[in-house]
Amino acid sequence: MTDETPTLETSLLDLPRREWLAAVEEIVDEDGYLEPLGRRHHAIFIEKGSTLLVTFETLQGMHALSDMGQPLGWEMLRDHDWSHLCLASNGDTWFRDKSVYGYFDRLIDDGFFDEFDTVVFYGAGPCAYAAAAFSVASPGARVLAIQPQATLDPRVTEWDDRFTDMRAQDFTTRYGYAPEMLDAAEHAYVIYDPREQLDAMHAALFTRPNVDKFRMRFMGNALQTDLLEMGTWAPLLQAVATDQLNTAFFAELYRARRDYRPYLRNLLDSFEAEGRTELVEMLCANVSERMRAPRFRITLRKIQEARNAAADDSADQD
Repeated sequence: MTDETPTLETSLLDLPRREWLAAVEEIVDEDGYLEPLGRRHHAIFIEKGSTLLVTFETLQGMHALSDMGQPLGWEMLRDHDWSHLCLASNGDTWFRDKSVYGYFDRLIDDGFFDEFDTVVFYGAGPCAYAAAAFSVASPGARVLAIQPQATLDPRVTEWDDRFTDMRAQDFTTRYGYAPEMLDAAEHAYVIYDPREQLDAMHAALFTRPNVDKFRMRFMGNALQTDLLEMGTWAPLLQAVATDQLNTAFFAELYRARRDYRPYLRNLLDSFEAEGRTELVEMLCANVSERMRAPRFRITLRKIQEARNAAADDSADQD
């Protein structure tokens, strides 16, 4: 960092935690605030427009996912003049902390959310759980939850063995069971890959009249990263905020996967594992025509050579 006052355009990448928090506090000082919430959480607020984006993020995720080491929500703040409230955690905590509960209680008492025309809650994974759970603080809000967990209460989700260290945490008290907390939302959207079994099982628990689910089949277990890399993350949030997200819109947006190499590799791996040679050939031919993809070109050549060899053998036998 230089001695210059940091701004929204300043990269905070790779700053130690204490320096990062100091820089963020300077950036938000004029139009917002940074408030510590206990030992592992912070609230970071910047006020701009009448649309409020509430994101739940980890400090580690900001450095890994943002080119500038900033809260992801600042992209919408910079590009679309949205107001932004970031709940930041040090590590995955699912935001199960009395200090966080108390903070939202104060926001409710102050009528904070009533000051905005549109409120959108967002998170991915453990942060998606929190986005759904705390959205109850703003009745009528919209929620975008990517690969959310419904709860880690072992009496409900003992089949999920990914987060056993969190089973001692209480998921039964305030802001506890995320699907129920969505009952006050205007609309919620859950995104997941149905081939990721545990994610799909959690998604099933979010079945509600006001919840739509969108499937990113063959994409894997890091959908937030995929959406960011495909350039569809911000348009998706915009669609949620403007009430334009529906099956047709999502299908059109998700066409970006046709040029997304991780998706194409996952699709190829699946077809090969299932022995679906015709589909492998069709996929490899399509991809090879559109982009430089050595693996697909080599696989296509091997299939064609094997078919030609089989044809030659058949002709020799005749």
